[in-house]
Amino acid sequence: MNDRTHIAERDRQPAARREGDEPARRMTLTPPVDVFEDSLGITLWADLPGVPKDKLEVKVHDGNLYIEAEAVVPTPAGLRLQHAEIREPRFARAFSLSPDFDISKIDANLQDGVLKLTIPRRDEARPRRIEVAD
Repeated sequence: MNDRTHIAERDRQPAARREGDEPARRMTLTPPVDVFEDSLGITLWADLPGVPKDKLEVKVHDGNLYIEAEAVVPTPAGLRLQHAEIREPRFARAFSLSPDFDISKIDANLQDGVLKLTIPRRDEARPRRIEVAD
């Protein structure tokens, strides 16, 4: 499994826009990820703060795993936003998967802004002990 995403775009538009200007580009963040591997497979933990389940997309295509999400940062009623460093950020990350992994059995769970992906190894790719006959 190789990390292929190292890009985080910054909003290069000035804070104040004139009427008729194009909207400011949205920032795309690379979420921090922890990856644990054992003989059964890989467990991947990705930090996606503020991301609801309906704004999360996890997909596998051509041996690559893609995580794309959009955070929802609500403004409390009765308050007006004066300044925001990041407003409704987008997250994106891609990994290339070894053919040793069974992509049809990936399990995904999002809880409290943390995505947990469990990616098992194919049975034939798991290490096994071979008994030697006398």
